[in-house]
Amino acid sequence: MAYAKTELFSSELNATAALFKALAHPARLAILQYLAETRVCITGDISDELPLSRTTVNQHLTELKNAGLIQGVVDGVKVNYCLNPAKIKDLEEMANGFFREITVEGEYSCR
Repeated sequence: MAYAKTELFSSELNATAALFKALAHPARLAILQYLAETRVCITGDISDELPLSRTTVNQHLTELKNAGLIQGVVDGVKVNYCLNPAKIKDLEEMANGFFREITVEGEYSCR
């Protein structure tokens, strides 16, 4: 079995890759957009807003929470979900820094 050799790369690249991986599904992007648009913590079922089952939405919420992009606070039998503003800001800075590093100006030829 092949293993990803992530330890061969810098911690910065690993952190950036982990956040990009958390964004690598349209459902997760839709969840982030929804939470950003509502500007409040959502109590209840976000699956009412997406064309996915509750179980599938919960799996995506778990991925986003594990990445630190959202926060989930238990309130009785429900969970309040909202964006984690500090981590969203970190993501913005990481993405901007990464793309600044790989920006190619002028002509570029691949032979």
